Amino acid sequence: MRNKWWKNAVVYQIYPKSFQDSNGDGFGDLPGVISRLDYLKMLGIDVIWMSPVFDSPQDDNGYDVRDYRKIYEKFGTNEDMERLIAEAHERGIKVVLDLVVNHTSDEHAWFVESRKSKDNPYSDFYIWKDPKEDKGLPNNWGSNFCGSAWEYCEERDQYYLHFYGKRQPDLNWENPNMRQGVYDLMNFWMEKGADGWRMDVIASISKDQDFPDYPEEPGREYYTGKYHSNGPRLHEFIQEMNREVMAKYDCMTVGEAPGSTPEVAGLFTAPERNELDMIFTFEHMNIDRIPGSVNRKWALKPFDLVELKRVMSDWQTKLYGKGWNALYFENHDQPRVISRWGNDREYREVCAKAYATVLHGMQGTPYIYQGEEIGMTNVHFDLADYEDIEVRNAYQELVVKGKTISEEEFLKAVWNKSRDNARTPMQWDDTEQAGFTVGTPWFKLNDRYREINVKRALADPDSVFYYYRKLIRLRHEEPLLTEGEYVLVLEQDPHIFAYLRRSESETWLVAANLSEERLPADTLAQYVGERPEFLISNYGRGEMNGDLRPYEAFIARVR
Repeated sequence: MRNKWWKNAVVYQIYPKSFQDSNGDGFGDLPGVISRLDYLKMLGIDVIWMSPVFDSPQDDNGYDVRDYRKIYEKFGTNEDMERLIAEAHERGIKVVLDLVVNHTSDEHAWFVESRKSKDNPYSDFYIWKDPKEDKGLPNNWGSNFCGSAWEYCEERDQYYLHFYGKRQPDLNWENPNMRQGVYDLMNFWMEKGADGWRMDVIASISKDQDFPDYPEEPGREYYTGKYHSNGPRLHEFIQEMNREVMAKYDCMTVGEAPGSTPEVAGLFTAPERNELDMIFTFEHMNIDRIPGSVNRKWALKPFDLVELKRVMSDWQTKLYGKGWNALYFENHDQPRVISRWGNDREYREVCAKAYATVLHGMQGTPYIYQGEEIGMTNVHFDLADYEDIEVRNAYQELVVKGKTISEEEFLKAVWNKSRDNARTPMQWDDTEQAGFTVGTPWFKLNDRYREINVKRALADPDSVFYYYRKLIRLRHEEPLLTEGEYVLVLEQDPHIFAYLRRSESETWLVAANLSEERLPADTLAQYVGERPEFLISNYGRGEMNGDLRPYEAFIARVR
C-alpha cells in the first residue's frame, strides 16, 4: 500500500513564469523558485506543484509541450530542476510536476513526424480524420479556446483534433505505443526525484471513437460538452498508467477532470480502483456563469452562496469514505476569489481569510495558489494588455465576428474571470517591479503591489500570510480535519457558509459570513454549545455573543 502522506498535506502551486526571476530577463525561472524555498518553508506547506516547466514554444504558456525530457530554456536547465527537487526535499517539501498529455505542441517530434504522411510510425499518435464533402469539418466539436476543434493539414489532406489551441494537437490514446511513450517520460522524471503529478485535463484523453456531432442549437456553430471528457476508455487508460508508473513510487497524483460529478470522482479516486489520489472539480467554479450561453464562461450571473454551498457540500458528502477531494478556489486558470466573489477593497484581508477558512476546514487536500496567501487581487487591464490566448480568441469570435457580446460586457467579464488575473507577477515587495525582476517583466504587474506584497505581509502579525500559516498548522496537528465527517448547516442562508466537522470524540464548527452585512451571531450559537473554544478567527473572536461582522470567519471546537 502506498503511503497516504498527501491526506494531511497542503499544496502550494507555483506558476514559474510569474513567481521569481533570477537573471533579469523578466521571466520567472527555476533558480528563482529555489531562492524562495525558505519562504515556502516558513509558510508551512508540504508540496510544491510546478505548472509546466518543460520545453515549449509557449503558445499556451507551457501547456504546449515540445520536449517532455527537457526544461524550457528560460526556466533553466535539467540540472536546475534536479537541484530544485533536492533543495526542496532538504526542507521537507515535495515537488509535483505538471503532466500535459491530452495534447502536445505541434512542434513536438511526434507531431512533426505524424503530419508528414498517413503511414509513418507516428502517423496515428494523434487524431486525424478525413474531410467531409467540400473539405467539410469531421464534426461540429469546438475548441475550448473558441472556434472549431479541427485544423486542416495539407500534407495529409486531413484534419487533426485540438481541444485547445490549434498548435496543441490532441494525442491519440488509443495507440499503445503512444501511451508507452507517455509512461516512459513519467518514469524519467520520477527517477529524478519528482514526487508525483498534476495531470492536465486528464479526463479528456479518451474520446468517443464514433466522433458524433453535438445536437445543433440556433446561433451556434461549434460545441463543447459531454464528448470532450470522460470517454469510454478513460479509466482503463489511467489504471494502466498507474500500473506502469504510479504504483512503483510513493507519490501523489491529482487529475484535472472537467465535466466530472462526485460520482465520477469516485471512479477516479476510490483506493481499490488504483487510479488517482484526487481530482479537481470544476463544478463550483461554474456557479457564476450562465449555463448553455453561446458566450460560454464570459456570460456571467451574480454570485450565489447557496449554490456554492450545495456544490461543495455535495462533493464533501458523496466522496466521504470513498475517495478524496482536492480543495481550491484559485489556480493558474482561475481568478482571485476575493475579487470574484468577495470584496477586495474595503474588506480585502478579512475576506481573504474568510474564504481560506471555508476551504481549509473541509476534508481533502488544500491547494494554495501563489499570492493567495497574501490576498492578491484581480487586475483591470485594457484588452490589448492581456496575454492569454483564451481571451484573444474569445474576443475575435464573440465580440468581433459573432457580436454576441459587447466589448464593454466582454471586458467586464475578463476583469472578473480571465486566467490572466492569476498570472501577473508575484508581489514580493514595494520596490520597482515588486521584487519579481530587475528587468522588464513578461507581463504587467498588478498596480496594487505597493499595498499588497510579501514584505508587508511578513511585517504584520495579523496578515493574511500568518492566518494561512495557522490554518496549515491546524491541518498538520488536528486529525479531525483529515478524517472527520462533514455536515452542512444553515443550508439556505444566503450569507453564511457554516458546517460541522465531527468525529466520535469531538465536533468543530467552521463558519464564515461571506457578505458585507452585520448578522446576528445567535444564528450559530445552537451549534457551538456554551463554551466554544475558538481555534482560529479572523476578527479575534473569543466568545459567541454579538454580531457576525462583514466577512467574519472562525473555526470553533464545540464544548
